[in-house]
Amino acid sequence: MSDPGAFRCAAAALRRGDPLVGSAPPARTWLLLEHPGPWRVDAVAGSGIDSGVLGSLTSAAGRRGARILLIRRPGRVSASPKKRWFLVGPDGTRSAEWASDRDLLHAVAALDDPAREPGRPAAPVAQPLLLVCTHGVHDTCCAMRGRPVAAALAEYWPDAVWECSHVGGDRFAPNVVVLPDGYYYGQVDPESAVATVRAHLAGAVDARWLRGMSAYPPPVQAAVVGAYARFGPLAPGAVTVVESRRIGPEGGHGWTEVVELAVPGEPVGVRAHVLAVRRPEAQLTCRAVRETPATEYEVTWSAAGVTG
Repeated sequence: MSDPGAFRCAAAALRRGDPLVGSAPPARTWLLLEHPGPWRVDAVAGSGIDSGVLGSLTSAAGRRGARILLIRRPGRVSASPKKRWFLVGPDGTRSAEWASDRDLLHAVAALDDPAREPGRPAAPVAQPLLLVCTHGVHDTCCAMRGRPVAAALAEYWPDAVWECSHVGGDRFAPNVVVLPDGYYYGQVDPESAVATVRAHLAGAVDARWLRGMSAYPPPVQAAVVGAYARFGPLAPGAVTVVESRRIGPEGGHGWTEVVELAVPGEPVGVRAHVLAVRRPEAQLTCRAVRETPATEYEVTWSAAGVTG
């Protein structure tokens, strides 16, 4: 039973008004390994996968810049000894079953040769994947807030929804990641999660809950999220980054990222000036042993090609 008086980072973030924008950890490629758990604090390292196979996986992921997560169906129910892995990247999503650890060497081959024609043992996957962080050993808020969201989403998209290990930004739990788009949504409850995912899949991003998109670094995410809020509703991928450059630091604050964007309905394009500002120190996760500052992003706008 949880302690009602214990510190909870997600509740504290809501009280402080921590901004979601620009908080998605960057990753262009994802390797998802079905694993029923239990998950240790470092879920991948503590997965029990053969050390040689795991070393090959992590080395290949490092070469490709891929992020490895453990996934499981909501409720941890698995009807088969065979599990699945997914490789999600700019070239599409592929999946295969694995029963023994050595079967995961096919995932190593797929990581090392992303241009390989999809086929057995890795078959193409057309539908999106919906990840909900429920990694309670890493952070209590992720389990307490994430599991109800995963269960609610699974009622509508049972084949697409997976609980997953730590995705980053514990204080924004519940966190939902839509792949292959790489859009992070945070601080949703079961009702708003269903509505937000339904809108996303129908082609309308709800910027109220949007943390960012993993394809971009945080300040560029802030510009793109700001464009969705300012010019939306717009479809996933509708706002595109033309160019970004860094200036600063200036005015006693951090650096400024100048981001040129192409936005549907804005023929001349728009320019976002994203100022990085340090927030006061705070306990940012349930397990943190000291307070640390977070970064927030202040966005101002002008037409592309206009100074200011």
